[in-house]
Amino acid sequence: MKEKHISVEKLALTGLFAALSYVVFTFLQIKISLPGGDATSIHLGNAVCVLGALLIGGVYGGLGGAIGMTIGDLLDPIYIVYAPKTFLLKFCIGFITGLIAHKIGRINESSDDRHVWLFASLAAACGLLFNVIFDPLLGYFYKLLILGRPAAEVALTWNILSTSINAVISFAASVVVYMAIRKVLLRSDMFHQIAA
Repeated sequence: MKEKHISVEKLALTGLFAALSYVVFTFLQIKISLPGGDATSIHLGNAVCVLGALLIGGVYGGLGGAIGMTIGDLLDPIYIVYAPKTFLLKFCIGFITGLIAHKIGRINESSDDRHVWLFASLAAACGLLFNVIFDPLLGYFYKLLILGRPAAEVALTWNILSTSINAVISFAASVVVYMAIRKVLLRSDMFHQIAA
């Protein structure tokens, strides 16, 4: 019976992170228009994905971020064609972050703040670095098929820039917020109820 309770909590938290990533991605973004009717953006959606992975695990956190930002893509006429790519990449950000934080760093089992900060930072950096490499790369080939070579090359430059900016901002925001939330949850004795 306890397993069902944990699954319902994880499902609810996954939904919460999906909603948060949707809101942050959709309403708190700076959209940059590109030639050919395409666009890229500066946003903190990836930070919510990383935060979810640090708090509730890579699979659930990755799913939350992937679902939320994919819905954001599906509801935006410019981004709608990128929804499958978004789902895959955002899930991978969360999965990689969770794998490093929880399976290698075991941050939920540690009471040493330096250890937790180190592995939360390393995990966030690795998940976001994956996105910095593969988002522009997959985006280039995706745009090459849809828009043609000239538009794909222009978009590649802007996508590398925006993805790198997003990674730096998301890294700082997710680690700082995670450390603050972790302290509050530990003090209120709720950490082990929601932790991965």
